[in-house]
Amino acid sequence: MELAYDLHIHSCLSPCGDPDMTPNNIAGMAMLKELNIIALTDHNSARNTPALMEAGERYGLIVIPGMELTTEEEVHVVCLFAEAEDALAFDSYVYERLMKVRNKKEIFGEQIIMNGNDEVIGEEEYLLINATSIPFDSVHEAVSSFNGIMIPAHLEKGTTSLISNLGMIPPNADFTCAEVNHLDRLHELMRNHPYLNNVRIISDSDAHYLQDINEAVHTLAFPNDHPTRKEILDTLISVN
Repeated sequence: MELAYDLHIHSCLSPCGDPDMTPNNIAGMAMLKELNIIALTDHNSARNTPALMEAGERYGLIVIPGMELTTEEEVHVVCLFAEAEDALAFDSYVYERLMKVRNKKEIFGEQIIMNGNDEVIGEEEYLLINATSIPFDSVHEAVSSFNGIMIPAHLEKGTTSLISNLGMIPPNADFTCAEVNHLDRLHELMRNHPYLNNVRIISDSDAHYLQDINEAVHTLAFPNDHPTRKEILDTLISVN
C-alpha cells in the first residue's frame, strides 16, 4: 500500500509560520491534498503536535509528532517520534539548550501554542529559530534516547543544511534517512556525497503556508493502509 506523506510542516508556533497554519487548518488542507501521513516540525518545539494529532484524528490522517531541530552549527534536522510523550520530552531537552533571546514578534512573528480546537493556550516568549547548544554529531544519540529518529533537512538548501553549513557529510555520520526537497538536485548530491547512495531519501514541503503543503506525490510503501507511527518511523530509517 502506497501512502502519500509530507513530513516537514510548520505551524503558527514557528515564528516564520503563517498565522493560518493552525492545527485544524493544516489537517484540513492535508486532507484536501489527499495526504495520508503528515508530521508537524516546528522550529525547536513540539508543543503544537498534540493539537495537530487531535485534529488529524478527525480528518483520518496519521500525524507524526516532531520538530525541526537547529543544532549549534545551525544545521536543521527533522526529528520524528512515534509518541507525543516522547516528542514533548525531547522538547524539554531542546528547550534547556536553546539560546534564550526574547522574540520580537513585530520582526519575527508570533509563536502561538494551540489546542485541538484551534484555541490559543499560550505563546512562546523566546525566539525558537535560534540555534541550540546541541552539536550535529550528538543529534542521533540524543534523539534515539527519546525513541525518535533524525532526518537531516533540505540537504540541497544553500543555508541551514548539513552540507551547506558543515561543507560535507561527516565521516562519522550515522543517519539512514535524509530529506531533499528539490529532487532535481538529488543526482548531483549523490555524486558529490556518496554516503547518500546508502540512505532513504524523502522529499517534503517545509511548508510555512497552507498552500505550500505537498500534494499527494511522494509515497511510502506499507503492508496495509494504516501503519502505526512506529512502523512509519522504522520504514523511514530502513535502508532501501
